[in-house]
Amino acid sequence: MCVVDFIEVCDHFDGSCNYFFDIVYKDKAILCSPGVGHLVPALLLGRRLVTQHNLQVTILSVTTTTTPTTRSQLLTPFTADIHLPVIQIPAADISSVVSPDAKVVTKICAMMRQTIPTIRTTISSMDPRPDVFLADIFSTESWVIAEEFGMPKYVFITGNAWFTGLFTYSPVLDKKVAGQYVEQREPVEIPGCKPVRPEEVVDPMLDRDDEDYRVYLNQAIGVTLADGMLINTWENLEPQSLHALRNNEILRSIVKNKPVYTVGPIAKKYEPVGLKSEVIEWLDKQPERSVIYVSFGSGGMLSAEQIIELAWGLELSQQRFVWVVRPPAGYDKDGSFFKSGHSGEPNGEPEYLPEGFLTRTKKMGFVVRSWAPQVEILSHTSVGGFLTHCGWNSTLESISSGVAMIAWALYAEQRMNATLLTEELKVAVRPAVLPTKKVVGREEVEKMVRCLIEGEEGKAMTEKVKRLKEGAEEALSVNGSSYISTCKFVDDCWSRIQQSI
Repeated sequence: MCVVDFIEVCDHFDGSCNYFFDIVYKDKAILCSPGVGHLVPALLLGRRLVTQHNLQVTILSVTTTTTPTTRSQLLTPFTADIHLPVIQIPAADISSVVSPDAKVVTKICAMMRQTIPTIRTTISSMDPRPDVFLADIFSTESWVIAEEFGMPKYVFITGNAWFTGLFTYSPVLDKKVAGQYVEQREPVEIPGCKPVRPEEVVDPMLDRDDEDYRVYLNQAIGVTLADGMLINTWENLEPQSLHALRNNEILRSIVKNKPVYTVGPIAKKYEPVGLKSEVIEWLDKQPERSVIYVSFGSGGMLSAEQIIELAWGLELSQQRFVWVVRPPAGYDKDGSFFKSGHSGEPNGEPEYLPEGFLTRTKKMGFVVRSWAPQVEILSHTSVGGFLTHCGWNSTLESISSGVAMIAWALYAEQRMNATLLTEELKVAVRPAVLPTKKVVGREEVEKMVRCLIEGEEGKAMTEKVKRLKEGAEEALSVNGSSYISTCKFVDDCWSRIQQSI
Protein backbone atom coordinates (compact mmCIF):
# COMPACT_ATOMS: atom_id res chain seq x y z
CA MET A 1 0.00 0.00 0.00
CA CYS A 2 1.35 3.37 -1.01
CA VAL A 3 1.79 5.94 1.74
CA VAL A 4 0.27 9.34 0.95
CA ASP A 5 1.60 12.52 2.53
CA PHE A 6 -0.18 15.69 3.64
CA ILE A 7 1.30 19.02 4.55
CA GLU A 8 -0.69 21.35 6.70
CA VAL A 9 0.11 25.05 6.64
CA CYS A 10 -1.21 27.02 9.56
CA ASP A 11 -1.65 30.77 9.58
CA HIS A 12 -1.30 31.24 13.28
CA PHE A 13 -2.78 34.59 14.27
CA ASP A 14 -2.16 34.18 17.97
CA GLY A 15 -3.48 30.71 17.63
CA SER A 16 -5.65 31.04 14.55
CA CYS A 17 -5.39 29.13 11.39
CA ASN A 18 -6.50 28.34 7.81
CA TYR A 19 -5.12 25.24 6.20
CA PHE A 20 -4.25 23.44 3.03
CA PHE A 21 -3.69 19.72 2.80
CA ASP A 22 -1.01 18.51 0.48
CA ILE A 23 -0.89 14.83 -0.24
CA VAL A 24 2.44 13.59 -1.39
CA TYR A 25 3.84 10.30 -2.56
CA LYS A 26 6.27 10.09 0.36
CA ASP A 27 5.63 13.38 2.11
CA LYS A 28 2.44 15.13 3.16
CA ALA A 29 1.49 18.76 3.89
CA ILE A 30 -1.47 20.84 5.16
CA LEU A 31 -1.73 24.65 5.00
CA CYS A 32 -3.64 26.52 7.72
CA SER A 33 -4.98 30.13 8.25
CA PRO A 34 -5.57 32.41 11.32
CA GLY A 35 -7.87 31.51 14.21
CA VAL A 36 -7.84 28.83 16.89
CA GLY A 37 -11.14 27.66 15.44
CA HIS A 38 -9.34 26.91 12.17
CA LEU A 39 -6.12 25.52 13.57
CA VAL A 40 -7.65 22.90 15.85
CA PRO A 41 -9.74 21.17 13.13
CA ALA A 42 -6.69 21.10 10.87
CA LEU A 43 -4.60 19.44 13.56
CA LEU A 44 -7.38 16.97 14.31
CA LEU A 45 -7.88 16.08 10.66
CA GLY A 46 -4.14 15.71 10.16
CA ARG A 47 -3.92 13.50 13.22
CA ARG A 48 -6.79 11.31 11.99
CA LEU A 49 -5.18 10.90 8.57
CA VAL A 50 -1.96 9.81 10.26
CA THR A 51 -3.44 7.42 12.81
CA GLN A 52 -6.39 5.95 10.92
CA HIS A 53 -5.36 6.13 7.26
CA ASN A 54 -1.60 5.56 7.49
CA LEU A 55 -0.75 8.91 5.92
CA GLN A 56 2.18 11.10 6.78
CA VAL A 57 1.26 14.70 7.50
CA THR A 58 3.29 17.86 7.95
CA ILE A 59 1.75 21.13 9.12
CA LEU A 60 3.05 24.40 7.70
CA SER A 61 2.09 26.96 10.33
CA VAL A 62 1.90 30.61 9.30
CA THR A 63 2.72 32.32 12.58
CA THR A 64 2.16 35.84 13.87
CA THR A 65 2.54 36.84 17.51
CA THR A 66 2.02 33.50 19.18
CA THR A 67 4.50 32.95 21.99
CA PRO A 68 6.50 29.70 22.20
CA THR A 69 4.60 28.73 25.37
CA THR A 70 1.20 29.31 23.80
CA ARG A 71 2.28 27.52 20.66
CA SER A 72 3.37 24.50 22.71
CA GLN A 73 0.06 24.47 24.61
CA LEU A 74 -1.85 24.46 21.33
CA LEU A 75 0.17 21.88 19.43
CA THR A 76 1.48 19.40 22.00
CA PRO A 77 -1.84 17.59 22.65
CA PHE A 78 -2.07 16.81 18.93
CA THR A 79 1.54 16.08 18.06
CA ALA A 80 3.26 14.69 21.17
CA ASP A 81 2.59 10.99 20.57
CA ILE A 82 2.65 10.77 16.76
CA HIS A 83 4.80 11.97 13.89
CA LEU A 84 2.92 15.15 12.91
CA PRO A 85 5.65 17.76 12.34
CA VAL A 86 4.79 21.47 12.27
CA ILE A 87 6.86 23.93 10.21
CA GLN A 88 6.48 27.63 10.98
CA ILE A 89 6.06 30.17 8.17
CA PRO A 90 6.36 33.87 9.10
CA ALA A 91 3.17 35.77 8.38
CA ALA A 92 3.41 38.61 5.88
CA ASP A 93 2.99 42.18 7.10
CA ILE A 94 -0.45 43.37 5.94
CA SER A 95 -0.32 46.87 7.43
CA SER A 96 0.24 48.46 4.01
CA VAL A 97 -2.58 46.58 2.24
CA VAL A 98 -5.36 46.44 4.82
CA SER A 99 -6.86 49.19 6.93
CA PRO A 100 -6.48 48.82 10.70
CA ASP A 101 -10.28 49.01 10.85
CA ALA A 102 -10.78 46.14 8.39
CA LYS A 103 -12.89 43.24 9.62
CA VAL A 104 -11.53 39.83 10.47
CA VAL A 105 -12.34 38.02 7.19
CA THR A 106 -10.58 40.73 5.20
CA LYS A 107 -7.54 40.59 7.47
CA ILE A 108 -7.24 36.79 7.37
CA CYS A 109 -7.55 36.59 3.59
CA ALA A 110 -5.06 39.44 3.12
CA MET A 111 -2.57 37.70 5.38
CA MET A 112 -2.87 34.43 3.50
CA ARG A 113 -2.63 36.18 0.13
CA GLN A 114 0.46 38.18 1.09
CA THR A 115 2.12 35.04 2.49
CA ILE A 116 1.74 33.08 -0.79
CA PRO A 117 5.35 33.70 -1.94
CA THR A 118 6.74 32.26 1.31
CA ILE A 119 4.34 29.32 1.19
CA ARG A 120 5.42 28.62 -2.39
CA THR A 121 9.08 28.73 -1.44
CA THR A 122 8.50 26.39 1.50
CA ILE A 123 6.64 23.84 -0.60
CA SER A 124 9.08 24.00 -3.49
CA SER A 125 11.95 23.22 -1.10
CA MET A 126 10.27 20.08 0.19
CA ASP A 127 11.76 16.82 -0.95
CA PRO A 128 9.73 15.14 -2.16
CA ARG A 129 7.28 17.87 -3.02
CA PRO A 130 3.63 17.36 -1.98
CA ASP A 131 1.32 15.84 -4.56
CA VAL A 132 -2.01 17.11 -3.19
CA PHE A 133 -3.04 20.45 -1.68
CA LEU A 134 -5.73 20.91 0.99
CA ALA A 135 -6.78 24.40 2.13
CA ASP A 136 -9.46 26.04 4.22
CA ILE A 137 -11.87 28.66 2.91
CA PHE A 138 -9.57 31.57 3.73
CA SER A 139 -6.68 30.16 1.71
CA THR A 140 -8.15 29.50 -1.72
CA GLU A 141 -6.03 32.18 -3.39
CA SER A 142 -3.18 29.74 -2.85
CA TRP A 143 -4.72 27.47 -5.46
CA VAL A 144 -2.14 29.11 -7.76
CA ILE A 145 0.55 27.14 -5.93
CA ALA A 146 -1.30 23.86 -6.45
CA GLU A 147 -1.77 24.64 -10.14
CA GLU A 148 1.84 25.69 -10.54
CA PHE A 149 3.08 22.39 -9.12
CA GLY A 150 0.36 20.26 -10.71
CA MET A 151 -1.24 19.24 -7.40
CA PRO A 152 -4.91 18.30 -6.96
CA LYS A 153 -6.51 20.82 -4.60
CA TYR A 154 -9.22 20.27 -1.99
CA VAL A 155 -10.96 22.64 0.41
CA PHE A 156 -11.58 21.75 4.04
CA ILE A 157 -14.72 23.52 5.31
CA THR A 158 -14.63 23.56 9.10
CA GLY A 159 -18.28 24.66 9.30
CA ASN A 160 -21.39 22.65 8.50
CA ALA A 161 -23.18 21.69 5.28
CA TRP A 162 -25.97 24.28 5.62
CA PHE A 163 -23.36 27.04 5.87
CA THR A 164 -21.57 25.51 2.87
CA GLY A 165 -24.78 25.72 0.85
CA LEU A 166 -25.24 29.43 1.63
CA PHE A 167 -21.53 30.13 1.13
CA THR A 168 -21.21 28.56 -2.30
CA TYR A 169 -24.53 30.04 -3.46
CA SER A 170 -23.65 33.59 -2.30
CA PRO A 171 -22.24 34.79 -5.66
CA VAL A 172 -25.60 33.88 -7.27
CA LEU A 173 -27.52 35.63 -4.49
CA ASP A 174 -25.35 38.69 -5.07
CA LYS A 175 -26.84 38.99 -8.55
CA LYS A 176 -30.39 37.97 -7.65
CA VAL A 177 -31.07 39.95 -4.47
CA ALA A 178 -31.50 43.72 -4.55
CA GLY A 179 -30.60 45.79 -1.49
CA GLN A 180 -29.25 44.62 1.84
CA TYR A 181 -29.94 41.02 2.83
CA VAL A 182 -30.93 42.11 6.34
CA GLU A 183 -33.69 44.29 4.86
CA GLN A 184 -35.33 41.45 2.93
CA ARG A 185 -38.86 40.55 4.03
CA GLU A 186 -38.59 36.88 3.11
CA PRO A 187 -35.96 34.28 4.06
CA VAL A 188 -32.95 33.91 1.78
CA GLU A 189 -33.53 30.84 -0.40
CA ILE A 190 -30.78 28.26 -0.98
CA PRO A 191 -31.62 25.56 -3.55
CA GLY A 192 -32.51 22.33 -1.78
CA CYS A 193 -31.58 23.67 1.69
CA LYS A 194 -33.46 25.25 4.57
CA PRO A 195 -33.86 29.03 3.88
CA VAL A 196 -31.89 31.49 6.00
CA ARG A 197 -33.58 34.32 7.85
CA PRO A 198 -32.21 37.71 6.72
CA GLU A 199 -30.94 38.56 10.21
CA GLU A 200 -29.13 35.22 10.48
CA VAL A 201 -26.89 35.43 7.40
CA VAL A 202 -23.15 35.22 8.01
CA ASP A 203 -21.38 38.38 9.15
CA PRO A 204 -19.92 39.48 5.78
CA MET A 205 -23.45 39.44 4.29
CA LEU A 206 -24.80 41.88 6.90
CA ASP A 207 -23.41 44.86 4.98
CA ARG A 208 -23.03 44.53 1.21
CA ASP A 209 -21.22 47.88 1.04
CA ASP A 210 -18.39 46.72 3.29
CA GLU A 211 -15.09 45.41 1.88
CA ASP A 212 -15.60 42.22 3.91
CA TYR A 213 -18.52 41.28 1.66
CA ARG A 214 -16.46 41.50 -1.55
CA VAL A 215 -13.72 39.42 0.06
CA TYR A 216 -16.34 36.88 1.15
CA LEU A 217 -17.69 36.54 -2.40
CA ASN A 218 -14.18 35.96 -3.73
CA GLN A 219 -13.74 33.24 -1.09
CA ALA A 220 -16.95 31.58 -2.20
CA ILE A 221 -15.85 31.54 -5.82
CA GLY A 222 -12.45 30.14 -4.81
CA VAL A 223 -14.08 27.27 -2.92
CA THR A 224 -15.97 26.17 -6.04
CA LEU A 225 -12.67 25.85 -7.92
CA ALA A 226 -11.44 23.05 -5.66
CA ASP A 227 -11.33 19.45 -6.87
CA GLY A 228 -13.45 18.40 -3.91
CA MET A 229 -14.87 19.58 -0.56
CA LEU A 230 -14.33 18.08 2.88
CA ILE A 231 -17.02 19.23 5.33
CA ASN A 232 -16.90 18.93 9.11
CA THR A 233 -20.27 17.19 9.47
CA TRP A 234 -21.73 13.70 9.05
CA GLU A 235 -24.46 12.15 6.95
CA ASN A 236 -27.20 11.74 9.57
CA LEU A 237 -26.71 15.19 11.09
CA GLU A 238 -27.53 17.23 7.94
CA PRO A 239 -29.13 14.96 5.34
CA GLN A 240 -31.07 17.76 3.59
CA SER A 241 -28.12 20.11 3.02
CA LEU A 242 -25.78 17.29 2.03
CA HIS A 243 -28.34 15.94 -0.45
CA ALA A 244 -28.63 19.43 -1.96
CA LEU A 245 -24.87 19.86 -2.32
CA ARG A 246 -24.62 16.49 -4.06
CA ASN A 247 -27.85 16.31 -6.04
CA ASN A 248 -29.54 19.69 -6.48
CA GLU A 249 -29.01 20.71 -10.09
CA ILE A 250 -28.36 24.36 -9.28
CA LEU A 251 -25.91 23.78 -6.43
CA ARG A 252 -24.17 20.99 -8.33
CA SER A 253 -23.54 23.34 -11.24
CA ILE A 254 -22.11 25.97 -8.88
CA VAL A 255 -19.64 23.56 -7.30
CA LYS A 256 -18.99 22.13 -10.75
CA ASN A 257 -20.10 18.61 -9.82
CA LYS A 258 -17.14 18.15 -7.46
CA PRO A 259 -17.31 15.42 -4.79
CA VAL A 260 -18.49 16.31 -1.27
CA TYR A 261 -16.85 14.35 1.56
CA THR A 262 -18.24 14.27 5.11
CA VAL A 263 -15.36 13.89 7.57
CA GLY A 264 -16.97 15.02 10.82
CA PRO A 265 -17.29 15.33 13.61
CA ILE A 266 -13.74 16.63 13.76
CA ALA A 267 -13.69 17.60 17.43
CA LYS A 268 -11.41 17.13 20.38
CA LYS A 269 -12.05 14.16 22.65
CA TYR A 270 -11.32 13.98 26.33
CA GLU A 271 -8.48 11.68 27.25
CA PRO A 272 -7.43 11.71 30.94
CA VAL A 273 -3.83 12.84 31.37
CA GLY A 274 -1.87 13.92 34.43
CA LEU A 275 -3.25 15.73 37.45
CA LYS A 276 -6.77 17.14 37.59
CA SER A 277 -7.19 20.90 37.32
CA GLU A 278 -8.91 22.86 40.07
CA VAL A 279 -12.13 23.23 38.08
CA ILE A 280 -12.34 19.46 37.48
CA GLU A 281 -11.80 18.78 41.17
CA TRP A 282 -14.70 21.16 41.86
CA LEU A 283 -16.91 19.38 39.31
CA ASP A 284 -16.10 16.03 40.98
CA LYS A 285 -17.98 17.27 44.06
CA GLN A 286 -21.17 18.26 42.21
CA PRO A 287 -24.25 16.08 41.55
CA GLU A 288 -24.74 14.47 38.16
CA ARG A 289 -26.02 16.76 35.40
CA SER A 290 -26.35 19.74 37.78
CA VAL A 291 -23.87 22.26 36.32
CA ILE A 292 -24.25 24.74 33.45
CA TYR A 293 -20.96 25.46 31.67
CA VAL A 294 -20.67 29.00 30.27
CA SER A 295 -18.05 29.90 27.65
CA PHE A 296 -17.99 32.01 24.50
CA GLY A 297 -14.98 30.49 22.75
CA SER A 298 -11.61 31.93 21.82
CA GLY A 299 -13.07 35.00 20.09
CA GLY A 300 -16.38 35.68 21.81
CA MET A 301 -16.63 38.75 24.05
CA LEU A 302 -19.58 40.44 25.74
CA SER A 303 -20.38 44.05 26.60
CA ALA A 304 -20.01 45.21 30.17
CA GLU A 305 -23.80 45.47 30.52
CA GLN A 306 -24.30 41.95 29.16
CA ILE A 307 -21.75 40.49 31.57
CA ILE A 308 -23.65 42.06 34.47
CA GLU A 309 -26.99 40.65 33.29
CA LEU A 310 -25.49 37.20 32.66
CA ALA A 311 -23.96 37.16 36.14
CA TRP A 312 -27.25 38.09 37.77
CA GLY A 313 -29.10 35.53 35.66
CA LEU A 314 -26.76 32.76 36.78
CA GLU A 315 -27.09 33.81 40.41
CA LEU A 316 -30.89 34.08 40.27
CA SER A 317 -31.20 30.64 38.64
CA GLN A 318 -29.71 29.06 41.77
CA GLN A 319 -28.09 26.46 39.53
CA ARG A 320 -24.47 25.39 39.77
CA PHE A 321 -22.21 26.86 37.09
CA VAL A 322 -18.71 27.02 35.66
CA TRP A 323 -18.17 30.35 33.87
CA VAL A 324 -15.16 31.21 31.73
CA VAL A 325 -15.09 35.00 32.19
CA ARG A 326 -13.25 37.50 30.00
CA PRO A 327 -13.13 41.30 30.27
CA PRO A 328 -15.85 43.14 28.32
CA ALA A 329 -15.09 44.56 24.89
CA GLY A 330 -18.30 46.32 23.90
CA TYR A 331 -19.86 44.77 20.84
CA ASP A 332 -16.59 44.29 19.02
CA LYS A 333 -17.64 41.03 17.34
CA ASP A 334 -14.11 40.22 16.21
CA GLY A 335 -13.16 40.56 19.89
CA SER A 336 -10.12 38.48 20.79
CA PHE A 337 -10.09 36.46 17.58
CA PHE A 338 -6.38 36.96 17.08
CA LYS A 339 -5.49 36.69 20.75
CA SER A 340 -4.27 33.68 22.64
CA GLY A 341 -6.78 31.83 24.76
CA HIS A 342 -4.35 31.18 27.61
CA SER A 343 -3.72 34.67 28.94
CA GLY A 344 -4.44 35.26 32.59
CA GLU A 345 -5.72 38.06 34.79
CA PRO A 346 -4.73 39.28 38.24
CA ASN A 347 -6.41 37.51 41.14
CA GLY A 348 -9.33 39.08 42.94
CA GLU A 349 -12.89 39.90 41.85
CA PRO A 350 -12.98 41.55 38.41
CA GLU A 351 -14.55 44.99 38.50
CA TYR A 352 -16.81 44.08 35.57
CA LEU A 353 -18.72 41.51 37.67
CA PRO A 354 -21.51 42.62 40.05
CA GLU A 355 -20.13 43.67 43.42
CA GLY A 356 -19.97 40.68 45.75
CA PHE A 357 -20.87 38.20 43.00
CA LEU A 358 -18.02 35.78 43.69
CA THR A 359 -18.72 35.83 47.43
CA ARG A 360 -22.44 35.20 47.03
CA THR A 361 -21.97 32.38 44.51
CA LYS A 362 -18.85 30.72 45.92
CA LYS A 363 -20.78 27.56 46.92
CA MET A 364 -22.70 27.22 43.65
CA GLY A 365 -20.29 28.54 41.06
CA PHE A 366 -16.74 28.32 39.78
CA VAL A 367 -15.35 31.27 37.79
CA VAL A 368 -12.41 30.64 35.45
CA ARG A 369 -10.29 33.49 34.07
CA SER A 370 -9.79 33.40 30.29
CA TRP A 371 -9.25 29.68 29.59
CA ALA A 372 -10.60 26.32 30.74
CA PRO A 373 -10.23 22.66 29.63
CA GLN A 374 -13.49 22.73 27.70
CA VAL A 375 -13.63 19.16 26.41
CA GLU A 376 -12.81 17.77 29.84
CA ILE A 377 -15.51 19.95 31.39
CA LEU A 378 -18.15 18.96 28.83
CA SER A 379 -17.26 15.30 29.30
CA HIS A 380 -17.78 15.49 33.06
CA THR A 381 -20.87 13.73 34.41
CA SER A 382 -21.84 16.71 36.56
CA VAL A 383 -22.29 19.00 33.53
CA GLY A 384 -25.87 19.17 32.30
CA GLY A 385 -25.80 22.11 29.91
CA PHE A 386 -23.57 24.43 27.88
CA LEU A 387 -24.23 28.13 27.33
CA THR A 388 -22.25 28.59 24.12
CA HIS A 389 -21.56 31.10 21.36
CA CYS A 390 -22.36 28.30 18.86
CA GLY A 391 -18.99 28.21 17.17
CA TRP A 392 -19.02 24.97 15.18
CA ASN A 393 -16.04 23.51 17.06
CA SER A 394 -17.73 24.08 20.43
CA THR A 395 -21.03 22.83 19.05
CA LEU A 396 -19.46 19.55 17.93
CA GLU A 397 -17.64 19.17 21.25
CA SER A 398 -20.96 19.57 23.06
CA ILE A 399 -22.76 17.09 20.81
CA SER A 400 -19.88 14.63 21.10
CA SER A 401 -20.20 14.89 24.90
CA GLY A 402 -23.99 14.49 24.87
CA VAL A 403 -24.62 17.95 26.39
CA ALA A 404 -27.63 20.12 25.48
CA MET A 405 -27.08 23.83 24.90
CA ILE A 406 -28.20 27.43 25.30
CA ALA A 407 -27.45 28.90 21.87
CA TRP A 408 -26.00 32.38 22.39
CA ALA A 409 -24.78 33.27 18.87
CA LEU A 410 -22.33 36.16 18.50
CA TYR A 411 -20.61 36.32 15.11
CA ALA A 412 -19.61 34.58 11.84
CA GLU A 413 -22.08 31.80 10.94
CA GLN A 414 -23.10 31.23 14.58
CA ARG A 415 -26.66 32.52 14.08
CA MET A 416 -27.22 29.77 11.51
CA ASN A 417 -25.70 27.24 13.88
CA ALA A 418 -28.09 28.38 16.62
CA THR A 419 -31.06 27.86 14.29
CA LEU A 420 -29.83 24.40 13.33
CA LEU A 421 -29.49 23.46 17.00
CA THR A 422 -32.83 24.85 18.17
CA GLU A 423 -35.16 24.26 15.20
CA GLU A 424 -33.74 21.30 13.29
CA LEU A 425 -31.91 19.21 15.87
CA LYS A 426 -33.90 20.48 18.88
CA VAL A 427 -31.00 20.16 21.31
CA ALA A 428 -30.84 23.80 22.41
CA VAL A 429 -32.83 26.80 23.60
CA ARG A 430 -31.95 30.39 22.76
CA PRO A 431 -32.81 33.98 23.70
CA ALA A 432 -35.94 35.49 22.14
CA VAL A 433 -33.83 38.20 20.48
CA LEU A 434 -30.33 37.78 19.07
CA PRO A 435 -27.74 38.74 21.72
CA THR A 436 -26.01 40.93 19.13
CA LYS A 437 -29.18 43.02 18.76
CA LYS A 438 -30.27 43.38 22.37
CA VAL A 439 -28.86 42.72 25.82
CA VAL A 440 -30.30 39.48 27.18
CA GLY A 441 -31.84 40.30 30.55
CA ARG A 442 -31.17 38.45 33.78
CA GLU A 443 -34.72 37.05 33.94
CA GLU A 444 -34.35 35.41 30.54
CA VAL A 445 -30.94 34.02 31.46
CA GLU A 446 -32.42 32.57 34.65
CA LYS A 447 -35.30 31.01 32.71
CA MET A 448 -33.06 29.37 30.09
CA VAL A 449 -30.64 27.97 32.67
CA ARG A 450 -33.46 26.52 34.77
CA CYS A 451 -35.05 25.05 31.65
CA LEU A 452 -31.86 23.28 30.65
CA ILE A 453 -30.82 21.98 34.07
CA GLU A 454 -34.06 21.15 35.85
CA GLY A 455 -36.89 21.45 33.30
CA GLU A 456 -38.62 18.70 31.34
CA GLU A 457 -37.65 20.40 28.07
CA GLY A 458 -34.01 20.24 29.12
CA LYS A 459 -34.29 16.54 29.86
CA ALA A 460 -35.85 15.92 26.43
CA MET A 461 -33.06 17.85 24.71
CA THR A 462 -30.48 15.86 26.63
CA GLU A 463 -31.96 12.61 25.35
CA LYS A 464 -31.89 13.93 21.79
CA VAL A 465 -28.30 15.14 21.99
CA LYS A 466 -27.26 11.75 23.41
CA ARG A 467 -28.71 10.14 20.29
CA LEU A 468 -26.73 12.59 18.16
CA LYS A 469 -23.61 11.63 20.11
CA GLU A 470 -24.23 7.98 19.30
CA GLY A 471 -24.71 8.86 15.63
CA ALA A 472 -21.45 10.80 15.61
CA GLU A 473 -19.57 7.88 17.13
CA GLU A 474 -21.08 5.54 14.57
CA ALA A 475 -20.08 7.86 11.71
CA LEU A 476 -16.46 7.84 12.88
CA SER A 477 -16.24 4.10 13.46
CA VAL A 478 -14.64 1.76 10.94
CA ASN A 479 -17.16 1.41 8.10
CA GLY A 480 -19.07 4.41 9.47
CA SER A 481 -20.16 7.11 7.01
CA SER A 482 -17.39 9.62 7.80
CA TYR A 483 -14.71 6.93 7.88
CA ILE A 484 -15.81 5.63 4.47
CA SER A 485 -16.06 9.17 3.11
CA THR A 486 -12.50 9.92 4.24
CA CYS A 487 -11.34 6.72 2.55
CA LYS A 488 -13.03 7.87 -0.66
CA PHE A 489 -11.25 11.21 -0.36
CA VAL A 490 -7.87 9.46 -0.04
CA ASP A 491 -8.74 7.22 -3.01
CA ASP A 492 -9.68 10.25 -5.10
CA CYS A 493 -6.40 11.93 -4.22
CA TRP A 494 -4.48 8.84 -5.25
CA SER A 495 -6.44 8.54 -8.48
CA ARG A 496 -5.64 12.14 -9.40
CA ILE A 497 -1.99 11.67 -8.54
CA GLN A 498 -1.85 8.60 -10.82
CA GLN A 499 -3.51 10.53 -13.65
CA SER A 500 -0.87 13.26 -13.41
CA ILE A 501 2.07 10.85 -13.62
